[in-house]
Amino acid sequence: MTDGERRSDDTGLFVGTYVRNGGEGLRTVTRDAAGAWSLGPAFAHAANASFGTYAARHQLYYFVDEQAGALNVLREDDGWERLARISTMGEQPCYVALSADQDWLAVANYGSGSIALYRLDPVTGLPLDAPDLRQHSGSGPVAGRQDGPHAHCVCFSPDQKWLYHVDLGTDEVLAYPFDAASRWIGKATRAYAAPAGSGPRHLAFHPRVPFALLVSELASTITLMEVGSGLLIPRETLSTLPLDFEGDSLGGHVSINAAGDRVYVTNRGHDSIAVFAMADGVLELLQHVPSGGASPRAFVLLEAERQLVLANEEGGNLTFFDVKKDGTLFRAGDLPLPGAAFLLTEAAPSR
Repeated sequence: MTDGERRSDDTGLFVGTYVRNGGEGLRTVTRDAAGAWSLGPAFAHAANASFGTYAARHQLYYFVDEQAGALNVLREDDGWERLARISTMGEQPCYVALSADQDWLAVANYGSGSIALYRLDPVTGLPLDAPDLRQHSGSGPVAGRQDGPHAHCVCFSPDQKWLYHVDLGTDEVLAYPFDAASRWIGKATRAYAAPAGSGPRHLAFHPRVPFALLVSELASTITLMEVGSGLLIPRETLSTLPLDFEGDSLGGHVSINAAGDRVYVTNRGHDSIAVFAMADGVLELLQHVPSGGASPRAFVLLEAERQLVLANEEGGNLTFFDVKKDGTLFRAGDLPLPGAAFLLTEAAPSR
């Protein structure tokens, strides 16, 4: 096959890349039936796509342009088409989330410490009108990283009654009461006060039970929390680093497998993935595996293929891991990709 050509049994990923690190736009990476990965052409009109999501209802992709403070709305049909490009009403957007009914889309603006909530057209999937913008304030003790608010994650609760705002700059997770039917979002309350200087980054919900996991970037920790009525109640906090590690490192991405019994977290500096077992509301460290490149930023779990694909931001490559029966990882290969920052599974049918 030539680059970018796909068969019906191929697995596709989309990789957002940073221009500052040599990225050329949104890239397609394809795994053929034999398990070999190949790199497709770049779509230059989706630069700096550091996060994105897919709306199956509309067959649309939403990717931020982190450097331009914009949101690109794309369709993929034998090639990319950009349907809209709109302002996120803030600086350095870095996270996007869809409501379960796919009528609402939320964006976290890291640089300005705000979140923007868009109502989507039920027919086209395009944002309607200006967003409901919620600006946070405050700071934390870490100079240069917490001089102001920094929204790093925004996500809807599993019951769709709350919109959570994870703020690295103020060491908080905020919760906004949300009612999609009445188009109402209330005032923020504090769902969780993180330890000073810990810098909470990403929040992930368990697929079946009322637990959430929070990775804190500056502290390199993972916190297991109970979820209830807009509150996140901490039960356990563990380091994501080896006990004998003494260098500088930052927590990165966190994800839970579909079975809900394995948790994966990246360490940028130690350059590794920490693998935890999760059972009965308790975390247990199973493995630290080298990331295969500098600054592992994001990854995606491919459950059917039993693989994890990791984007190493500073290393400029993707690393492929096989997921063993016990959930631990075995490095299976690499692919050079300058600027790799984010991965999203190809939800639309392959052609």
